[in-house]
Amino acid sequence: MALTPRLLYPLCKHVLLGPALRRRVDLDVIGAENVPARGPVVVAANHLAEIDSLVLPLAVRRRLSFFAKSEYFAGAGARGLASRAFFTGTGQIPVDRAGDDSALAAAERVLASGRAWAIYPEGTRSPDGRLHRGHTGALRVAARVPGVQVVPAALHGTAEVNPPGTRRITPGRVTVRIGAPVAATALLGPAFDVRTGTDRLMALIRDLGGLEYVDEYARR
Repeated sequence: MALTPRLLYPLCKHVLLGPALRRRVDLDVIGAENVPARGPVVVAANHLAEIDSLVLPLAVRRRLSFFAKSEYFAGAGARGLASRAFFTGTGQIPVDRAGDDSALAAAERVLASGRAWAIYPEGTRSPDGRLHRGHTGALRVAARVPGVQVVPAALHGTAEVNPPGTRRITPGRVTVRIGAPVAATALLGPAFDVRTGTDRLMALIRDLGGLEYVDEYARR
């Protein structure tokens, strides 16, 4: 019997991966209570390292669905099978870097079902530790689903414990600051302007984490 996200996600978080990560990383979470306990939620964070997508689930009580590269769902052999089983089984969303709207449609289904979607609006890891201009996908999806709350989050220290270009995790301190939820409609304004709403969201992440902001997209 295949493990569903309802089963595999908490198993990974509390048994298979989470405890081992906590032994390596001194995790400090500030504002965990700000994530609504129910209803559609977008958790939007800055992005510094691959480990971010392991840290955020430990910081947030809700089960989170992330975007994940489509290659993780399509590999061959035993390794490909294991990767596909993990990413599918934990409820992650495949995204084609070449660009199509299927991932956004899948994220919309996550929110429409009342669940939580985590996204890095920068679209890729920051190359310099600064916060870069956000892409509009998060607000484009949130605009389609009534009642969505958007929760900003700021990560510090993940690039130090998980240096860029490596999968190594070294002991160190990581801080996750979680801000107060904001209605997606408040970010979008009366005109439902996704560009302005995204800029407002990035300002919340910037101020929450005391981050330096660069008004240009991060280069992959």
